[in-house]
Amino acid sequence: MALNSNYFDNIYIIETPLTIDYEYDEEEWYPVEARTRDPIQQRMFMVLLAVFLVTPLTFFGLLRLKDSGVESPIVNNVAAGVAVESLVAPVEEVAAAQPAVSGQISPIFTREVRYWEPQILNWAAQHGLDPNHVAIIMQVESCGDPNAVSRSNAQGLFQVMPFHFSDGEDMQDPDTNARRGMAYFALGLEMTNGDIGRSFAGYNGGHGTAAKNWSQWPNETQRYYNWTTGLWDDIQAGLTESPTLQSWLNAGGASLCQQAANRLGLSS
Repeated sequence: MALNSNYFDNIYIIETPLTIDYEYDEEEWYPVEARTRDPIQQRMFMVLLAVFLVTPLTFFGLLRLKDSGVESPIVNNVAAGVAVESLVAPVEEVAAAQPAVSGQISPIFTREVRYWEPQILNWAAQHGLDPNHVAIIMQVESCGDPNAVSRSNAQGLFQVMPFHFSDGEDMQDPDTNARRGMAYFALGLEMTNGDIGRSFAGYNGGHGTAAKNWSQWPNETQRYYNWTTGLWDDIQAGLTESPTLQSWLNAGGASLCQQAANRLGLSS
């Protein structure tokens, strides 16, 4: 999904230094007085000691349960042929216990993007996305202009390239544009195991490009990554006004939003 202007050609990105991993001598984990012992023998001794102490306690605990008329769920499950691992809550149940996505988008977005909030919530639900991710892409791609067309012929609210559409589809229809664009973004999340930054980068430069090293990304994709992840960081920080958004507007995004305001009839 290419940007629909070259407003940001003068923005310079400073690459973050690589994190260095350090290796440790295993013996450093042992107390000084224990270093004269063989580490393997010491570990075996600790395991045997643990088994010696725990086994009698477990045995007497089960006897007490039996005498009290209460049956152990683990014993029952094993006796019934049920694997102990099945006692762990399924992944779906764990995910369901997480806080639900908010029913609104962050207030940091421009009025042109917030104009589309009901639709953004609906599109996000259709594709299982966070509404703020959808809004971030719209903000940077078109600032809410449904008729935006880039020099590379990317179309509409989410600046979707023509080859993503089927014959006869209206590329600038908001619902059609969102369906094609958000399906592509959702694919990126799946391919990157939920890596938001690389998924944003893949939306701009292609998922194959996002899988490469930072130094191999086009400058435009590097800038796109910084704008989108910066907005996401501001949202996660609970900000109501975004320094990243203000920088984006100052870098040329303001004229894009003015064009969107004119198209949406929001000009003051």
